[in-house]
Amino acid sequence: MAALMDRIYDRNFPVSSLTISRFVDNISSREEVDQAEYYLYKFRHSPNCWYLRDWTVHSWVRQCLRYGARDKALHTLKNKVQYGMFPDDFTFNLLIDSFIKDEDFKGACSVVEEVMLQESFDLPSTQILSMYALSGYLATKPELSVSEQRALGAALLICGLKQDNSTGLSAQLLGCALLGKVEMAAGIHAVFRGMPLMWTPGYLGRALAIMERVAAAPGDRKLSKDALDYLEGLLQDLSSALDSKSSSDEDELGGEEEGKKEEEDEDVQAEREKLPLYASRFKELSGQLQSGGKVDPSPLQVLVSSLVQQGLASAEGPDMEQYHRKVGEWEAERQQLIRREKDMRERAEEERQARQAAKAAAQ
Repeated sequence: MAALMDRIYDRNFPVSSLTISRFVDNISSREEVDQAEYYLYKFRHSPNCWYLRDWTVHSWVRQCLRYGARDKALHTLKNKVQYGMFPDDFTFNLLIDSFIKDEDFKGACSVVEEVMLQESFDLPSTQILSMYALSGYLATKPELSVSEQRALGAALLICGLKQDNSTGLSAQLLGCALLGKVEMAAGIHAVFRGMPLMWTPGYLGRALAIMERVAAAPGDRKLSKDALDYLEGLLQDLSSALDSKSSSDEDELGGEEEGKKEEEDEDVQAEREKLPLYASRFKELSGQLQSGGKVDPSPLQVLVSSLVQQGLASAEGPDMEQYHRKVGEWEAERQQLIRREKDMRERAEEERQARQAAKAAAQ
């Protein structure tokens, strides 16, 4: 099959989606995974690039997991534009689950980031697995870069919006806090560029709005204490940094034109000026949550683990039914393509024989 595709490409003809699908389906070793990666890349950069089938993407991920090449699956997923890797929800779940079982929460979060970018948090099972991966990674207290804070914050926020419970609200709060930290450090453009996020400034304000909503709402929905502690610590750190920066700026301006102050982004400056208001509002809302019994002492990871025990098993049943329906649809589409391929070959053979007959008659 590799030789066939090479001959087709050498003649500047496009390889069909069925051909690349057969190649992926017939992978039988780790070395052939590397070969398949090469041909997936070539197919993506061919005239037929739009026709990479969903079942081929699903089969590719399964084959990578089967032959110990999970890194290849993640590589093609992170470089999805170059390989055409846009998995469905069930395929995402397989990959996240594989990382979680090996307790590689950082790798699982890399997959969750791609789920977030595709906005594919539709299945409850995907939501639960994603939050389990995110909370598990944050529980290790990693040193996060600005880009990692942005990715984790966006994933927590968007995934949390799908869960109308204490776990989802706590995830939203922590997500807004992380995004607010990025906004304060680099501006709102650094938050929403390339992300499915709002471009309106004020993510710390949105975190406080979540607190206000929970404090005012009836029922038993709560916010986890570690998410509130993180927001409180963040507001204190930002306020201290702002005070020290103001003192430094006053010292610099005290001299005779020693240097010109750099012009700051107006939105960032406006948000920084709101920090004292945010801090006082946080204390007020925190008191309301405490008095109303709306603070859950359990860490976010414990809340997510409880959600896994309560909801994952019940969510898997409908997912499996949907997956089996999808497999049936894929098979029907594949059979249709096979029939079309057979008809085209027969037609091409008839045309070839007709040309040979006409040539023989002319001679």
